[in-house]
Amino acid sequence: MRRSLVLSAICLSAGSLASVPKMQLDTNSMTLSGLSAGGYMAAQMLVANSDRFSGAGIIAAGPVYCAQNSLLTALEHCVNKIDSPIPVSELVTEIKRWESNSLVAPLDNLNKAKVWVLHGSKDGRVIEPVTDALVEQLKALAPDIKLTYSKDKPYAHHFPTRDNGHACDTSEAPFIGQCGFDAAGDMFRYLMPQTKTASDTANGKVYDFSQAEFIGDDVSGLAETGYVYVPAQCESGNTCGVHISLHGCNQFAGADNVGLAYIEKTGINRWADANNLVVLYPQTQASNLMPFNPQGCWDWWGYTDENYANQKSAQGSAILKMVAALSK
Repeated sequence: MRRSLVLSAICLSAGSLASVPKMQLDTNSMTLSGLSAGGYMAAQMLVANSDRFSGAGIIAAGPVYCAQNSLLTALEHCVNKIDSPIPVSELVTEIKRWESNSLVAPLDNLNKAKVWVLHGSKDGRVIEPVTDALVEQLKALAPDIKLTYSKDKPYAHHFPTRDNGHACDTSEAPFIGQCGFDAAGDMFRYLMPQTKTASDTANGKVYDFSQAEFIGDDVSGLAETGYVYVPAQCESGNTCGVHISLHGCNQFAGADNVGLAYIEKTGINRWADANNLVVLYPQTQASNLMPFNPQGCWDWWGYTDENYANQKSAQGSAILKMVAALSK
């Protein structure tokens, strides 16, 4: 069920989350997930804010700062071809420099994090060596990080599910694959101790809200509308955790043949119900002008500015502001 949060200006200032039920949220150890560009963004936010996040689930993405603020580098090294090896050691050195300049949280926090990584063996859009480089990078940044990596399952470029979506060996909108595998459940069981088994359906509510107040004057690439899934028990006063899930390119709600598929069909909400989690689904939008982002991707190559992968990220900062607003 969707319930609109965008009220008239007479009642509410644009972008307010005031119509979302007031909730008691524990935001001290949040988790993240993301597919493709959303996976890149999830990794960026985990590394930049490892004092806020306890773990992340990442599907079909590469190392943090892989593109090094260059669209050309992104296309040549970080997606479906590698013209030369990804310089993982150089990326690690750069991130450690960010740490020394207080642009990321202390990297030692990552040694306490859990990261679940998935790459389908039939994924031709983000090739296996790119995701291998992410795993190598995270282990170099935090030798004691708890990380599991699966890359032997025959999935194409999508979010695998038990029984939703298109054929498992195809990559097409809405990029949710019917694979007989509950990726969301596998992820949550790894990220969260004592995970409770999900029911067959999600029984909470999806609310939409204006993202305008979180964008500011910078060019952030965010859409006008974002979404949040609220389990009934979180709405009725129970203390709940927070999970942030980030869609892939061409997978935002306004994209062709997508709609609310990523928000409602991955299986994440079923597990959120069972484990007292509010799920934030922020949204990007496509743009053929400035910023140039024709596929509505999260910024993992620098279309917002050079700080896209650290704590000064316009998009990362906006997402954390949304969480703060939800928890007021």
